[in-house]
Amino acid sequence: MYLESITTPADLRRLSMDQLRELAEELRTRIIEQVSRGGGHLASNLGVIELTIAFHYVFDSPRDKIIWDVGHQSYAHKILTGRAAEFGSLRRFGGLSGFPKRSESPHDAFGTGHSATSISAALGIVEARDLKGEQFKVVAVIGDGALTGGLAFEGLNQAGHRRKDMIVILNDNEMSISPNVGALSAYLHRVLTGSFFKKVRQETRAILEGIPKIGESVAKIAHRAEGSLKGFFLPGGLFVDLGFEYLGPIDGHDIQLLIETFENIKQIKEPIFLHIVTRKGKGYKFSEEDPCVFHGVGPFEVETGTQQSAIKQSDQPNVCSQSWCEAFGRMLTEIAAQDPKVVAITAAMTEGTGLTPFAEKYPKRFYDVGIAEQHAVTFAAGLATQGLRPVVAVYSTFLQRAYDQVIHDVCLQNLPVLFAIDRAGIVGEDGPTHHGVFDISFLRCVPNLLVMAPKDLDELKRMLVYALKHDGPAAIRYPRGKMETNLSYLFHDFDLKKGSAEVLTEGTDLAIIAVGHTVAPSLKAAEFLRRNGVRATVVNARFLKPIDADLFISLAEKTGRILTVEENALSGGFGASVLEALSVAGVTGVATRCVGVPDHFVEHGSQKRLREMYGLDENGIYQAAMGLIDKVRKA
Repeated sequence: MYLESITTPADLRRLSMDQLRELAEELRTRIIEQVSRGGGHLASNLGVIELTIAFHYVFDSPRDKIIWDVGHQSYAHKILTGRAAEFGSLRRFGGLSGFPKRSESPHDAFGTGHSATSISAALGIVEARDLKGEQFKVVAVIGDGALTGGLAFEGLNQAGHRRKDMIVILNDNEMSISPNVGALSAYLHRVLTGSFFKKVRQETRAILEGIPKIGESVAKIAHRAEGSLKGFFLPGGLFVDLGFEYLGPIDGHDIQLLIETFENIKQIKEPIFLHIVTRKGKGYKFSEEDPCVFHGVGPFEVETGTQQSAIKQSDQPNVCSQSWCEAFGRMLTEIAAQDPKVVAITAAMTEGTGLTPFAEKYPKRFYDVGIAEQHAVTFAAGLATQGLRPVVAVYSTFLQRAYDQVIHDVCLQNLPVLFAIDRAGIVGEDGPTHHGVFDISFLRCVPNLLVMAPKDLDELKRMLVYALKHDGPAAIRYPRGKMETNLSYLFHDFDLKKGSAEVLTEGTDLAIIAVGHTVAPSLKAAEFLRRNGVRATVVNARFLKPIDADLFISLAEKTGRILTVEENALSGGFGASVLEALSVAGVTGVATRCVGVPDHFVEHGSQKRLREMYGLDENGIYQAAMGLIDKVRKA
């Protein structure tokens, strides 16, 4: 066991090449075991183990800097940089982050979580290094999926122009989360599979093996040098034109070749673009066979690859069997069968947003634009100008990347684009880069935009139908995971009316106005209150823009107490919009309280733990309501 002897990257240099290879397998085993217990990003981490070992063998971290694009492939990096003992706490509340985090270790040169940022960040570090007269190497590792993001090319463009001493490593595994799409992906694939190179390789090997006595040995040497041969015959013209010295492609799982290559390029003082080829999920049969499923995975059985179900339908009959995103995909496919104008767009998240059924049934009406959220939104705007009804399915945290396009290209022109905002609210173990707790705040201030949040899956279907008939832009936000309680029995108002909320229970002591996912725990809290003699009106807000101001004002005047509940930042959120409405109407003497996410970034942890911490579960909502009752009584 070599892993136990590694406390700093410098310890790697005491190991022989064979020992380094054994270490790689130990790392694979450790990562598989940990992810099988607590979930996480598996396939991406298994694909970069040799690369990580080679980097830390050659370079001197933390003096030399490595910036992992996205960062979900940094598990081996964490283990080799002094965090092996803490690795069991990965993605747990208070434990190691699943992404690089500057406050966690000096070896994490830049905090990441979204795609295509590494090259720009690396160039910034390089420029600062040179301005300060310091000496160290800076390496950005970016995947071929992330390279479809426009930000990556903005960084490449300036880096090549500046001719700075930096290294960009393209980790080419032909995968992001969904299979890669687009001209760049096709270009890289041609580099690796071009018939000219394959012909040269086959003919060269045949000639070498025909040499008496030494032919077979020479052929093996040539095979090891295959990456260099590819680079010789098929240079990366695109990257050369951008100002980089292009090397590769080389085998990203050959530790010795990687170390030799790193030792050589370490001496070069110009921008280097090193193209390596890896296999996503390497070393674990099930992740190699299905890297999409094992990209981000929950706990699973190592022997079978079977994922453990967090909730069993048979044990909890009121729990929906489908997740929100699965239900969305099924519903949109059903709606598209009736309306040929409906088209769907994703930014490399076909499976993640539930659009696989739509893509399979309507391939000509489905668009995966790659990791390019800005393009996805403006592309949708163009489709909408021609009478189509585009639906952009995107995680809340990724929609942030296209905010300008939402405002200028869609809403300013009042185009009928629907944003299906998945993972809205607290997401869980992926942490602050993935929590969708800002979308209400940044969307409700945009003119022309309709914003909704369903309380359950049946209401999601009604909102989809409504939004696709709405003459203008609309957004529907819904959370990650399965709906915890079936609320279909609470249909008091089946037909949606613009800006109308839904009263679910009536009481005279206070009004609880809840948004989307928080409706169910608010109803449970109201039941706790009833047992304590407090009668609460519970309202399903439904529309977050425009809000049902008249109803909320009347409830404020009726009960004298208003409690709002949302899984969003309190700053500029739904609760703020209710308080604004009361202020504009001149309503006074009303006790108010807003429950939501306070003004800081939410760390990683389970959804349950984080909701408890922020008072967004039934007990927290009950406590907030009782605090409001007691406050008024004491006054």
